[in-house]
Amino acid sequence: MSYIENLKQIVDLGLYIYIYCTDFVINLANLFNLSYYEINFILFCVLYPFLLVASFVLYMISRYKYSKVKKQEFKT
Repeated sequence: MSYIENLKQIVDLGLYIYIYCTDFVINLANLFNLSYYEINFILFCVLYPFLLVASFVLYMISRYKYSKVKKQEFKT
């Protein structure tokens, strides 16, 4: 395969993923009787930032717990 064919396959894959995700959001909008823009807002302006912050908080909590366990093991 040549370099150009590899790039074409990557672009085609990206296009397929984009079309699939857009179709998924449209179907989700139809399912909940909302518009495409409202679902996009909920997904990308509400849900995604919440999950991003929540994952960081969970990481910090687990890091804190791990450090407590590590200090306990070090003392014994």
